Amino acid sequence: MSDGLDYLDEPRRLHPASLFIGWIKGLPQFAGGIVAIGVALRESPWLVVAAGGILAISGLIALLKWRNFTYRIDGDALVIEQGLLSRSRRAIPLERIQDVSIEQGLLARLLGLVIVKIETGGGVADEGSLNGVGLAEAKRLRETLRSGTRIATGSVAEVAEATPETALFAMSFGRILLFGAFNFSLLWMAALFGAFQFFDDFLPFDRDQLFEWLDVAGHEASARFGIALVLGIIGLLLVLGFVSGLLGTVLREFGFRLTQGEGRFRRVRGLLTRSEVAIAIRRIQLALIERRPITNALGYASLQFQSLGGSNDAGGRQEMAPFARAEEIEAIVAAAGMPRFERPGMKPVAAGHVARSFVEKALPFIVAVIVAGAFFTRWAWLGMILVPFIIGVSLLLRRFHRYALRGTSLQVMRGVLRRREWVVPYDSVQVVTIRQGIVQRMLGIASVEVDTAGAKGRARPDVEDVLAADAIELARDLGTRAAG
Repeated sequence: MSDGLDYLDEPRRLHPASLFIGWIKGLPQFAGGIVAIGVALRESPWLVVAAGGILAISGLIALLKWRNFTYRIDGDALVIEQGLLSRSRRAIPLERIQDVSIEQGLLARLLGLVIVKIETGGGVADEGSLNGVGLAEAKRLRETLRSGTRIATGSVAEVAEATPETALFAMSFGRILLFGAFNFSLLWMAALFGAFQFFDDFLPFDRDQLFEWLDVAGHEASARFGIALVLGIIGLLLVLGFVSGLLGTVLREFGFRLTQGEGRFRRVRGLLTRSEVAIAIRRIQLALIERRPITNALGYASLQFQSLGGSNDAGGRQEMAPFARAEEIEAIVAAAGMPRFERPGMKPVAAGHVARSFVEKALPFIVAVIVAGAFFTRWAWLGMILVPFIIGVSLLLRRFHRYALRGTSLQVMRGVLRRREWVVPYDSVQVVTIRQGIVQRMLGIASVEVDTAGAKGRARPDVEDVLAADAIELARDLGTRAAG
């Protein structure tokens, strides 16, 4: 082996600056002890000494963890060893490594460090993670692991030039702001209450006392200003929800860029936390297009790919274009080697879909309204006004739930307010299951559940409520095409 190609043969540690990040992340484990000492020694001169001792112990633990964390290439595998009292050794064969992604939090960016996340087809998002690698080392390591061969220290630029990438999709700052305008959020309220809960012992007043003050102030203000105050509070909550959703979208999607290289996509995004994720095209299992009422009317939708082994994104899917036009989505889907979604010629599910939706959604609501109106308050009978709305939703559910077996893919459409469109290549289908609930058996219908590798949650391309005979035929056709 030539000089410069064997730098990973010897065990290597993370960047020394990662010690500081490890120490910061370890501090919450000592938060309880720090609070307890602060309460016990509030008036004692030993308070500073005790707190300093805890900080020193946490720093020592961070140092020991850093010294005991090593990584290297042993033969044809990446070996990661770590642990203080309990040691672990993980060997990841290079041939199994599918994706290597890079992520940078705000503190890591200031220190010039990144997190290298290693993904395989083993069914979990991250098989290995190196938290605190220098940026140049991370790029060289990424190319080494992707290619399955060692790459010299100075060859990163050469590798980048040898594999040029094509820009597929990007979001301007104006589009990100437009996207954020539709992402209303009240998560700031949960964060505020969480902060009150955590810092309760440090506040100069009791939390219950604060709520009593707010209650008294609310009654006095209501008596003076009446309905105007209520409308003002509602307006304030709406404004805060709008600003919170807008800010969260900007932080998450800033600089969103999707490119295509040899056999993979690369997605970069984030303001404070900058992430760079590679998605191998051969690992893509299906495409999911989501349309929401207002944004769809403006011509925008989102595109996600289900990736083998899942991902860190919600639902185990990779977000490829969170706010894109139809032609942009079609270009990305085509680049992945999948056919476009086509609505003409799709089959509707059985009429029993409406009946089952009514039985499972409307009847429990009607019973609850009758019980509440008969035994609690007559105002509950006003809930019957919503029954026609629920029936209308049941009718729309069938209208928008359709499926088709195309030349190379299963295509499914489902949903009313949040419409989903799936494109599932036949060779991605892993398991096909026919299920019948009690109501379905009474109506003579069944659901065909379609599982792909790496799928999580309920957002699967299932075909719900087709005639029982059609369900058997559909499952048989899918099995035959998947095997072929």
